[in-house]
Amino acid sequence: MLEPISVSMESLNLGTLAPMLVAIVGALGILVIDLIKKDLDKTLYVMLSVLILFVDLGAVFGQRLGDRGFFDVMLIDGLAILSQIVILAASMLFIPLALTSRRFHEYSYPEFFALFLFMVAGFQFMVASDNLILIFVGLETASLALYTLIALHNRERSFEAAIKYFVMGALAAGFYVMGAMVFYALTGSVELYKIAEILSVSGFANMTLVLVGVSFMIAAIGFKLSMVPFHTWTPDVYEGASAALAGYMSVVPKIAGFVVAMRVFELLIHSDVVWVRDVLYVAVVVTMTLANIIALVQRDVKRMLAFSSISHAGFVMAAIMIGTTQANSALFLYWILFLFTNLGAFAMLWVSRHKAAVWGDGRFDHPYEKFAGMIHIMPVGAVVMALFMLSLAGVPPFSLFWGKLYIMSAAVNSDYIILALIMAINSAISAYYYLKLIVYMFLKDPSESGRTVYMKNASKPLQTIIGFSVFLTVFAVLAVDPMWEFISTYVQASGF
Repeated sequence: MLEPISVSMESLNLGTLAPMLVAIVGALGILVIDLIKKDLDKTLYVMLSVLILFVDLGAVFGQRLGDRGFFDVMLIDGLAILSQIVILAASMLFIPLALTSRRFHEYSYPEFFALFLFMVAGFQFMVASDNLILIFVGLETASLALYTLIALHNRERSFEAAIKYFVMGALAAGFYVMGAMVFYALTGSVELYKIAEILSVSGFANMTLVLVGVSFMIAAIGFKLSMVPFHTWTPDVYEGASAALAGYMSVVPKIAGFVVAMRVFELLIHSDVVWVRDVLYVAVVVTMTLANIIALVQRDVKRMLAFSSISHAGFVMAAIMIGTTQANSALFLYWILFLFTNLGAFAMLWVSRHKAAVWGDGRFDHPYEKFAGMIHIMPVGAVVMALFMLSLAGVPPFSLFWGKLYIMSAAVNSDYIILALIMAINSAISAYYYLKLIVYMFLKDPSESGRTVYMKNASKPLQTIIGFSVFLTVFAVLAVDPMWEFISTYVQASGF
């Protein structure tokens, strides 16, 4: 007769689950409040969500580095803590964007805020584990919530975007499971560190199977990070989602994807599966370059920003391919600076959002013509948008210049001189389409006066978020050194 397995609560170390439990309990609490009292003002749910995220952030800071918990599937290392801080900070910036002066109905549903918190918990599970099964659970929890959030925008294009994202996400999930299955068949484990140990000892007797597993993983993670050629869903999904949610999608799901990519690919590279680096090199160069070239011909600012974020993701994947401590620290620095600039740019689109597409042929919500002569109509708005564009282009002294500088210096220090040159050329190409918007705003005459409606949604909370983004974009030079030290401490503690 089999003896029952006894598990002590102490060995489970449930404290490692605390941040995710805060988000999940908070989401359930919002649903319960809605059941008890209907039709409460959305402001209450916004404040509750921000409060829950603050408590969640406190729980993250309260964790001990190096802890494992919950049957050893949770891993609290520097990467987990650092990426959760970025995820929660971006989430706290995003939630107040619900407080527009005009009512966009998705924010009137308490379910929106509950789903948002479930999504955040999913991303936290993704980054705080090196177990392939738990990463998958987190990935699917976050993705299913995100599909619904996109559809809640309740326009024909939003439903189309949600379905496209769902189909592509399901395909990516299939690839991920196949890759995980191949690694389990090879090594008998789903723990990444054990997989790396066994692969480095076994001498790659089954190199073909390793290639198959890595190919599936690159495809799955490539979908999530919108790497070329798995990027085709990105512009359509961003266009269908609300501008605020599109800005959020360009930052947070990708930081979770980067951490998973870092754990998977760098362990393989350090286990002497060296051709993984060559595959990533090609993917990085193609993603940066092709996305930039396609962005040049876009007629809609939101689609241009979608291709721009694909290019930035390629730029940052270069850091994972390089794989040094300096490169990994540069990745986080770049993405934190990108967070404020890109979320600010999408917030500017959000405050100028119209319910009816009144521009040009009605195909786009944010064509370049909409911003023509904006300096004459809304000078502050034009200057703010121009600052975000200059930062995204990497013009000194604005924030992303420093991010690009640190990643390129990591490439040069690791003898990837050609890669650094390709990055510099791509930054020069991207400057064209960012400056194109500035030319429209500052040098062109305004469109028909009856349609020049700007900033109708610019409530005080939105202005505060945009002001905060502008401050960090312009004065990033003061924050770069302390941020670099903070990031490096956590990255070194992870052994990456």
